[in-house]
Amino acid sequence: MSRYLQSSSLLATAVVSLTLVTAGPAWALYKVVAPDGRITYTDRPPADRPAATLKTNGTVVQATGLPFELQRVASQYPVTFYSSSKCAPCDSARQMLQGRGIPHIEKTVETSEDILSLQKQEGVQQLPVLKVGSKQLVGFTQNDWTAYLDAAGYPAKSALPASYKQPPATPLVVPEVRAPVPEPLRLQADTPSNVSPAPSPTPPPPPGFKF
Repeated sequence: MSRYLQSSSLLATAVVSLTLVTAGPAWALYKVVAPDGRITYTDRPPADRPAATLKTNGTVVQATGLPFELQRVASQYPVTFYSSSKCAPCDSARQMLQGRGIPHIEKTVETSEDILSLQKQEGVQQLPVLKVGSKQLVGFTQNDWTAYLDAAGYPAKSALPASYKQPPATPLVVPEVRAPVPEPLRLQADTPSNVSPAPSPTPPPPPGFKF
């Protein structure tokens, strides 16, 4: 009887041997190792022990009009996509998100101010960047992006209604809006002493930053 219990215990230990993926404790993605060595990934923690949960990243994704399950996932684990027009992998990543029907917020990184802000917020030197909840993925690798979107609970195929419109991409740093110059000041600017110097060209991106 004790031998049977010991064998059962070893088998149960192997089946429920779940460990957090070494991507950081804030991401509730689990690796399941079956007795035959087959590895699968899941977002369902074991019921017999405490587990970390996936945190949100503070992003608010437009969820109005989405199916209930997709609305729940998008609200709990919002997706933010950092991109640039000078980045070919960003185009591939965008096509993947759109093809799968992932509601997300896209932030563009075009200016030096955008780059500095991205470095400060995310601590990265490369694009594209994907945030799923609080988990960060740097660079586009479709298998990795797919695995984390799966673990968050996003459907494998698009469940977006035909009426859904993806919000347009917006700059990471909102450009400063200046008030129009009053007409009297424009007249005064004709005199040499009041002529403003020509604007300096946009500085190049910081060294080491990759698109």
